[in-house]
Amino acid sequence: MNYQQARKATIWLLRFESAVLGVIFLYLIFGALTSTVTVWSALIAEMVFALIGSAGLYLASTSYVKEKTFGRSPAVLANLIALGVAYFMISGKFLVLGIPLALLAIATIYSAIKGFKFE
Repeated sequence: MNYQQARKATIWLLRFESAVLGVIFLYLIFGALTSTVTVWSALIAEMVFALIGSAGLYLASTSYVKEKTFGRSPAVLANLIALGVAYFMISGKFLVLGIPLALLAIATIYSAIKGFKFE
């Protein structure tokens, strides 16, 4: 995979991850409206995390569009965190979501690193 292919893959993967977090944010809003919330502070914290994470991943993808380096570190760091989350999902026998999350994180980390010319 050359750097141009990796850059395009990174843009797609980061925007996909951003969209997934956006959907999780909408799901949390819908859940808050349709069910009884016992700990509002925890729900609001998760909503803020999903919203900021979605915006951050999208902004990281724009650095790959502009061929700038400001989004490489956040993209890799966010996916290293996702890899840790996937590890705990897999160790907790939640394989249905843990394995795809791990594969997505590994693919994004690889393409994020390969998506730049190191000159």
